[in-house]
Amino acid sequence: FFEVEIERGLLCETLTLRGGKRERGAMSVRLRNSNRNDYKLLRLRDAHSCINQRVNIIAIVLEFGLPKTTRGTDQCCTLRLIDETHHQIGMAVNIFTENAESLPHVAAAGDIIQLCNVTLRTHIKEVNAVFYKNSSSFALYRGNGDDDDDFVPYQVYSKVFLRDEDKMRINMLRKWLVNFQIPAESSDFPMLREIKEGHFNLAGKILHCWEALKDNWFVYVWDGTDTPPNAITSMLEDEINHPLPLQLESLPLPRDVLCTLPTVGSILRIAFELPIEKNHLNVLKSGKWAQFINIRLKVYAGLWYGVFTSHSKLRHTPNEDRLIAERQRLYDDRISLKSRNMPIGSMPQSIDSLPESLCITKVNHDHVRHLTLMDVLTHSEVTAKFKCVVRVVAAVPYQGEKFCTPAGKYMMRLTLEDPTARIHAFVVDEDGETLFDGYPGTANVKRKLNRLLGVTECDDSIVVNDRPRNPAWVSVCIKSYYVSKSDVWGSRNFRIFDTKIVDGP
Repeated sequence: FFEVEIERGLLCETLTLRGGKRERGAMSVRLRNSNRNDYKLLRLRDAHSCINQRVNIIAIVLEFGLPKTTRGTDQCCTLRLIDETHHQIGMAVNIFTENAESLPHVAAAGDIIQLCNVTLRTHIKEVNAVFYKNSSSFALYRGNGDDDDDFVPYQVYSKVFLRDEDKMRINMLRKWLVNFQIPAESSDFPMLREIKEGHFNLAGKILHCWEALKDNWFVYVWDGTDTPPNAITSMLEDEINHPLPLQLESLPLPRDVLCTLPTVGSILRIAFELPIEKNHLNVLKSGKWAQFINIRLKVYAGLWYGVFTSHSKLRHTPNEDRLIAERQRLYDDRISLKSRNMPIGSMPQSIDSLPESLCITKVNHDHVRHLTLMDVLTHSEVTAKFKCVVRVVAAVPYQGEKFCTPAGKYMMRLTLEDPTARIHAFVVDEDGETLFDGYPGTANVKRKLNRLLGVTECDDSIVVNDRPRNPAWVSVCIKSYYVSKSDVWGSRNFRIFDTKIVDGP
């Protein structure tokens, strides 16, 4: 008895023979079809002429999705491939295996995949390939291999035979990729300052991946610009029972991680529509730029976030890419300005010509440079003083008769936001007297607070509560302090001081 492996053209199968029956044997003999011309390596441009046929392909991975479960028990992912014959759109490949570990774990876009015995199909007038777990195989190779003899795959599924023409093909693709820019127009990848709700492509730097809860991951992405401010739709009266969240995560990032993040420019949180395991996130390398394809952008409680859906793809991008270079240049230009910490799109280029909205408040430290709330959160000392441009998006209490304690002292908590963060800041005692110019009466205090909160008032001073609020940008002074000496960082709080709401028209 012996095992016979027969390779005929593109189809490879194993038979075990003993007396004409299939059975495992102790000795194997390899028989090849002597006609080597049966093997055909397909260029992507020729795929349309091979519909419903099994083919072999060696191409470059342009983008890839994360694993998802099929309607059955298999796992599936989708890759998009390009080569020198078909690189404007590329071709999709749907890969089915018995588990997620067997799916391609692409180290980076630009790597090379060898696909054997995949079937070409058409879907909505587009040609794609289907990889079947029982009959197809693949191997992944580095796309940036400098050694012409580097043909060792870093992942293999099933049996893959590397012929001389396959090696020549891999070398040719590596050389072609050196001077090839992955096709992408700036208009196809809006910056964070240009985003709207809906499905978009984004290009940004991956800062961190964090598991906020079990299997509940967030990816932190940044491009140096500021997300647009959103209208606040929550009712002010609900702030005590349903306060606006300070972040999308159930818990804030650990301080040691927070302090590694940039303090200028918004950081977009991207969540995952489907549960995801940690080993599937190995492609999301911190410090690397990436392109996120077909991300759904949404707003929750005034905070922007993205959703990586089952139709989203990831495209790793070299730092030399034109899109990335453009974003890096814009950020370098921004931090060279005096107004670098001011929210883009709302602030002037010169700190000396502040918009009218900033005149709602007056601070006693005109010579001090404005900082962002991320500067405040990541400051190296527990106690410090800052000047920031923020929006006041909530207040507790909001009822005028509760602004002061029974002893007649101010005591309230404001929620401040800028494009980088949200914090709570208290208004206490003499700081409240400065903010509201003494004790001008409940009606006047509430009117001044409404100006900060963006509350609409009718001519007869009746407040319109059911209308979305767009709080103005205002300048405030903030001081940090601690409550407990035994846990100075854990008990760190913030107060507003030396800030006054000026009388409006």
